[in-house]
Amino acid sequence: MADKIRVVVLYGGRSGEHEVSLKSAASVLRHLDRARFEVIPVSIDKTGRWQWNDLARIDPAQAALPILPDAPEMRLARGADGRGVLVPISESATGPIEIDVVFPVMHGPLCEDGTVQGLLELAEVAYVGSGVLASAVSMDKDVAKRLAEFAGVPVAPYRVLTRKAFAADRAASLAKAVEGLSLPVFVKPCNMGSSVGIHKVKTWDELGTALDDAFRYDVKVLVEQGIDAREIEVAVLDGETLFASVASELNPNAHHEFYSYEAKYLDPDGARVDLPARLDPAQMERVRALAVQVFAALECSDLARVDFFLDRQTGEFCFNEINTLPGFTSISMYPKMMEASGVPYGELLTRLVHLALERYQQRHALERGYSS
Repeated sequence: MADKIRVVVLYGGRSGEHEVSLKSAASVLRHLDRARFEVIPVSIDKTGRWQWNDLARIDPAQAALPILPDAPEMRLARGADGRGVLVPISESATGPIEIDVVFPVMHGPLCEDGTVQGLLELAEVAYVGSGVLASAVSMDKDVAKRLAEFAGVPVAPYRVLTRKAFAADRAASLAKAVEGLSLPVFVKPCNMGSSVGIHKVKTWDELGTALDDAFRYDVKVLVEQGIDAREIEVAVLDGETLFASVASELNPNAHHEFYSYEAKYLDPDGARVDLPARLDPAQMERVRALAVQVFAALECSDLARVDFFLDRQTGEFCFNEINTLPGFTSISMYPKMMEASGVPYGELLTRLVHLALERYQQRHALERGYSS
């Protein structure tokens, strides 16, 4: 039998979604096909240290992967043969570990916003997910909306505020935020996920406090028109042609104002999910086509979850956001939608690893414009 493909499951990270990553990575670790892959768990702790975690010391049944405190610190390097290697920084019983592909199971800033992807590009390592450009623009809700709208995908009205302008002239920024919008509005950090720092504002008196909190997480914040809408999601998978899953619908329970962080991760009954979404055939076809359109417009690779609002009054879809490294927990919607569309979890992970290796080989077959 051929050697197994060495897959680094990279988890943790320096973002507010660190704990979510630990849960996603535990699920990925459980479902990667051990007959095909040799799994290497590597964590990034909240201080930014990379550590190799001994697979033998990890309970495969646990809900969240640990970051072992005594795990050897590593650095990522390019080996003499061009393959990526993990090299211990200090003296360790673990020698250099050759790797084939990295599966970043991380969410939020400094994880899926192009920063880790840039590092992996510099190390010339294959990795799952979108590249630097798509990761960066997809994380920025403002830029993603602008590109989607330019491609002909509808978006809800919104305003953009910067922390610098807000600090310099609070009154002018508040006036800009409300211009042309009506209550309720949503306040969102531009570069966060998992609903961190998002507020539903129902009176203008609440807006300043909501912005103060959102600016804790980002230097740019959206104030977006709230609409009476249904929340629809579609999973997109790369390949010879882009494949869009059947859509799902999120219905937050009455005690949650919207699909908040608490509803997603802390409350097991935070939302009812309809999978497939209760859409007529024309609506289902429309939203799947829009998801592929957004994926292509933002130049994404491998996978993404694309979220939409379906306006109850007009029946129109509006692009909300895209997630290039969506959650992979046992209750996360990306793998659930793919499974409902005929791609089981284990097969999905296998396809993603092979997509990453294919993209790496294609890029490295290009002429670099210089002689080595």
